[in-house]
Amino acid sequence: MRAVICKEFGSFESLAVEHFDLPPPQSGQARIRVEAAGVNFPDTLMVQGKYQVRPDRPFVPGAELAGVVEVVGEGAGDFRPGMKVIGMVGLGAFAEAANVRTSRLLRRPEGMDAVTAAGFSMTYGTSMHALKQRARLKSGETLLVLGASGGVGLAAVEIGKAMGATVIAAASSQEKLKVAADAGADHLIDYQSESVKDRVKEITGGKGADVAYDPVGGDFLEEAVRASAWEGRVLVVGFASGTIPRVPANLLLLKGCALVGVFFGTFRDKDPEANRQNFEELFEWFEQGKLKPLVSRTMDISEVVSAFEVLVSRQAIGKIVLTT
Repeated sequence: MRAVICKEFGSFESLAVEHFDLPPPQSGQARIRVEAAGVNFPDTLMVQGKYQVRPDRPFVPGAELAGVVEVVGEGAGDFRPGMKVIGMVGLGAFAEAANVRTSRLLRRPEGMDAVTAAGFSMTYGTSMHALKQRARLKSGETLLVLGASGGVGLAAVEIGKAMGATVIAAASSQEKLKVAADAGADHLIDYQSESVKDRVKEITGGKGADVAYDPVGGDFLEEAVRASAWEGRVLVVGFASGTIPRVPANLLLLKGCALVGVFFGTFRDKDPEANRQNFEELFEWFEQGKLKPLVSRTMDISEVVSAFEVLVSRQAIGKIVLTT
């Protein structure tokens, strides 16, 4: 089978698409024929050796997939050949087939095609966990979403609306803000030309945002804290800017706010039942038309380098998905 191979940490150009022999699935695993795989920022960091996890090399990158069960190992539970699934797999998705722990698979809704499904699990799973378990977002509260046109940002906009929040979307261009508006955002901030803090205070009548969602990092995290309401919750989701920020601790004191970390992968493994319930709710919203995942580009796995370059340059709107 074809697979993207990372032999050494470093530049994206070192990635190669080669033949790869996949062993039979082990106990508790299923072999998945991969139809499509989502491209995510952590994938780029892992290939560069900059992620929290540094896998043994060579390895096949790719953390999320959609496909069809081909073979199951012992102890595979309710999974059977022919079943259409969606999964957060950590590694191995950028290939024509992958062995996956069945605990990381979910049966996908009948109305969700493979490309849509491949871009669903990480973005919506992350944002659901962030807003439900970590922020405990309540109906009627105000949610500020930075990077609102990216994969997790758009998911946060849609989920925030589904949970009854007033959503303020912030992004770096009018084109990106239009995408956030189409996803349901109530207010828009172009942070290339406007102060996030000043606009949030203006929109909220001086109160600030009850919850701020930041997948960007860099200087924007401090901006999110400054835009926070009293007893607000500021979610640290990621660092797409490439810079891990430091926030003056006195701001947290003066705001009485909480800086809250979000790590979906660990949550999924430590509390699989809560994660399953999250996805039941997400799938229900999808079937009701409240969630409309945006896949802006579909590319072959042989184009993985180009896909990574689009992502890290922050040109991507919605999700990029690789197909086999």
